[in-house]
Amino acid sequence: MTEELSRILEEAREEIAKVSTSRELNDVRVKYLGKAGTVTSLMKRLKDLPPEERPNWGRMVNELKDEIERILEEKKAEIARLEKEELNRKLWADPTMPGTRRSLGHLHILTKVQEELEDIFISMGFSIVEGPEIEEPWYNFDALNTPEWHPARDLHDSFYINEKYLLRTHTSPVQIRTMLSRKPPLAIISPGRVYRRDYDATHLPMFTQMEGLYVDHDVTVRHLKYFLEEFARRLLGENTKVRLRPSYFPFTEPSFEVDIYFNNRWFEVLGAGMVHPNVFKNVGYDPERWRGLAFGLGIERIAMVKYGIKDIRDLIRNDVRFLENW
Repeated sequence: MTEELSRILEEAREEIAKVSTSRELNDVRVKYLGKAGTVTSLMKRLKDLPPEERPNWGRMVNELKDEIERILEEKKAEIARLEKEELNRKLWADPTMPGTRRSLGHLHILTKVQEELEDIFISMGFSIVEGPEIEEPWYNFDALNTPEWHPARDLHDSFYINEKYLLRTHTSPVQIRTMLSRKPPLAIISPGRVYRRDYDATHLPMFTQMEGLYVDHDVTVRHLKYFLEEFARRLLGENTKVRLRPSYFPFTEPSFEVDIYFNNRWFEVLGAGMVHPNVFKNVGYDPERWRGLAFGLGIERIAMVKYGIKDIRDLIRNDVRFLENW
């Protein structure tokens, strides 16, 4: 091998020895063995040499190429081994060391209250039924003894999508749909989101409601008061009292506002009553044969009473400082 080729080999050896990454090694490979590399340019000299010198020159250049490739492969294997060792060091973990403490989340206060209410009523024989949040006016109003001309219909500031559909203002349409598809007796609760154009410290435009319906022979107000007292005692404590005050709802007769005595004061928490005969007629039930009771409560309202929350809007602000308290 000529002095020039020996010098090139020594330079390549030194450069290869200095590299520490696969990318740097590839750059050296291109420098010497690429299309415009040093060794390739040496091979191009063949056309300028006398014919008798070409075989010897080609042999020496190929030997130089083979040697550089051998050194490159050795360095490649060394770098691969070092990179694997470095990766293993990064991934290594001592199983005897304590793990990183992570902040765990928890159920939202409304979810916890809803699940607690569901457990209470399920234990009393009720089943859970759900329905669509986008509803037809007939299910939301007409079937519930609130035709379009009825003054009580004005009490609901509803979100209408068009003349055919609106966002339901209560979960009572679920009761209508259930009675249309099932024969009595039945006992259901219907939790879910409802929508009204209200927004202040005690009202939200979207809130969570749970309604109950019990239909059977000879159902009376005594049954209603039992269910309400049982739910109140289990949710808020054995000393909780329930009071029924006469009121008006178009879909129940008689109707009551229900107050709960808790923490030394009375709270108005829900509405209830005996199912109006017209509602039974609208779903094909014989009001002379069947009797029913119904009640409806806002889960946000129950959470506010149970936990002493003053502003209902705190429940939807997603302030972690507030949510961590429950």
